[in-house]
Amino acid sequence: MAVQSLPDGYPQFIERADGARIWDVDGREYLDLMSSWGPIVLGHRYPAVEEAVRAQAVAGDCFDGTSPRMVELAEAFVDLVPYADWAMFAKNGTDATTLCCTIARAHTGREIIVVARGAYHGAAPWCTPYPAGVTAADRQNLVYFEYNDIDSLHAAIAGIEDRVAAVIACPVRHDVRREQELAEPQFARALRETCDRIGALLVLDEVRTGFRLDARGSWESFGVRPDLSAWSKAIANGYALSAVLGRADLRDAAGRVYTTGSFWFSAVSMAASLATLRVVSTPAFESNLRAAGQQLRTGLLAQAEAHGFRVRYTGPVQMPLLTFADDDDFALGNAWASAAINNGVYVHPYHNWFLNAAHTPEVIEEILQRTDAAYAALAGQPVAERGLLTG
Repeated sequence: MAVQSLPDGYPQFIERADGARIWDVDGREYLDLMSSWGPIVLGHRYPAVEEAVRAQAVAGDCFDGTSPRMVELAEAFVDLVPYADWAMFAKNGTDATTLCCTIARAHTGREIIVVARGAYHGAAPWCTPYPAGVTAADRQNLVYFEYNDIDSLHAAIAGIEDRVAAVIACPVRHDVRREQELAEPQFARALRETCDRIGALLVLDEVRTGFRLDARGSWESFGVRPDLSAWSKAIANGYALSAVLGRADLRDAAGRVYTTGSFWFSAVSMAASLATLRVVSTPAFESNLRAAGQQLRTGLLAQAEAHGFRVRYTGPVQMPLLTFADDDDFALGNAWASAAINNGVYVHPYHNWFLNAAHTPEVIEEILQRTDAAYAALAGQPVAERGLLTG
């Protein structure tokens, strides 16, 4: 992760991490609210995960064939996620989302993928948000709609229903440089109903949300289950792994597509995921993470009000984003994030944060002490420089 685009003070190189804390190469400590940009869900170097990793590493990691850990992990996912009848594994989120699209095309014999405008689904040419090296041909089979807008979905597919292989959506709109947006239940249900009506597959991109919102699937509370889903980031608490989960009748298509990777069957990562899954599948994990997120939200909003700033706090409390009102160029957000870094809290001004299980009530309180100092530092600047907001 290059820091050139971030405010002043961000460290480029991290030396070590433990629990909720990271240290840069200069020995400076930070309370980490980015959780390695999502992969850390239990805390850095979580003991049970590290023990499983050490045990598997002694036996070996990269073999001529797959390890039994892969079968064990697939069974664990199928047991946990209600709609999953099988699982296949890769290394990162882009692998998983691309696989979902490929499987959908193989199953339906159709070519078009319908995607929310501005949504992030990975770094491959079909989905990267950056234009360099991308050709029009890379995206000629994509059609766009607006997130949470059912009418725009229907308009996007009008006249091409018989060509749509899949609709892919994130459980939460988490595009960078904009406020997050929770999915409306009626929108999620409309996606499901539309896919059923036109014979397309519903793909849920759980790469950021998986294990953080609901280990069974982020739209379970809506009663909406996808046909395929892509998982990565948190599923192995920092070890490289991704997964595609699917329903039974898609197994044949998943078996027919050609996909591989030199290190996709790393037994160490799968051992780490098994240990992670055992923790995140417990009711206590979900309730504690939500409580930590709510504690952070309440504290940050109270601090902003006390220091005279109007802020917006969007997204699920487990993966929130704080932005400042009337701050379209993120100048104020950048200044606050820089002050937070200088006070030992690692946050991001325009990318959502990620809480993890190491964010105990005591750690959140320590974070809030430091963010209060960041607000105070910002409020101490001249009005013209800090953009103090009232009302």
